[in-house]
Amino acid sequence: MARPYWSGQIQISLVSFGVKLFVATEARGDIHFHEIDRRTGERVRHQKVLASALERHPEEAAEQDEVVERPQIVKGYEYSKGRYVTIEPDELANLRVASKHAMEVTRFVDSADIPPEFYEKPYFVVPENASSTEAFVTVRKALIDAKKVALSKIAFSGREHIVAIAPAGTDAHPGMMAYTLRYDAELRDPATYFDEVRKTAVSADSLALAKELIKRRSGSFEPESFVDGYEAAVKELVEAKLKQVPVPKDEAPATSRGKVINLMDALRKSVSDDAGDSKVEKPRARKTESATKESRPHTGKSPTKGMSLVKGSSRTGKAPARATPRRKTA
Repeated sequence: MARPYWSGQIQISLVSFGVKLFVATEARGDIHFHEIDRRTGERVRHQKVLASALERHPEEAAEQDEVVERPQIVKGYEYSKGRYVTIEPDELANLRVASKHAMEVTRFVDSADIPPEFYEKPYFVVPENASSTEAFVTVRKALIDAKKVALSKIAFSGREHIVAIAPAGTDAHPGMMAYTLRYDAELRDPATYFDEVRKTAVSADSLALAKELIKRRSGSFEPESFVDGYEAAVKELVEAKLKQVPVPKDEAPATSRGKVINLMDALRKSVSDDAGDSKVEKPRARKTESATKESRPHTGKSPTKGMSLVKGSSRTGKAPARATPRRKTA
């Protein structure tokens, strides 16, 4: 198991137990770019130099004695124009912030009370040791029965975060999730943008067709079915350059802005096309592995390379969602 990102206590009144937090996400992209000199093809590296050196001769390379090595760099807080107070790393590490070591739960709320735009990053939460497990599973079960999430604060990565603690996993693999939340002041007021939407009356017929289209395309959320198309396109571009073949380009047809499309006609055609000849009202369920094997004629050969059934998601928790954002207006 990976090293925990944070270890400390969860405190609920007089109840306290140790937990460990693990980052629940990981970067999976394989495409990484470097900065290259177009003339020589060599990689460009950056050096930290004194600002005064750039002011004296910005067009020339900095002298060696003007290059600042990493050990000499400290954080500086600008308290007035061009004037700084320096902060050493150990001074930041010794800041007196209670939430560095413990998450004190201050309130329990319904998950639906937290709009989705407040959620930031998920973490797995597990008991710190065997002695903490009883309290951990008891609080988890209580949250499930009460249908609540716990709100607290936690300090790491140079700031104090709001955190929502929610039950996750299954009875066979019980766990909890911690979601860092954005502060209210970090979110722009949606009224500034939504007020620009014209108040337009909704036609009952158009609404009925739109609902039917949604119904026909409704299904369960399957995150494993989504892939990064941009990454695939970049890989295709790189491969074409290496093989010195024509570079693939976007062949999407240009949108015709002059043609006016009637909403009712577009909805009717969409519903009709989606229904097809079978007039199905629900999307077809994905074939199970056994059903696929039964329907596939036996040829004595292995399945086509690269083709495989999509496995079910192993994700243990997900952020609760709220359909309509609730924000304060100025």
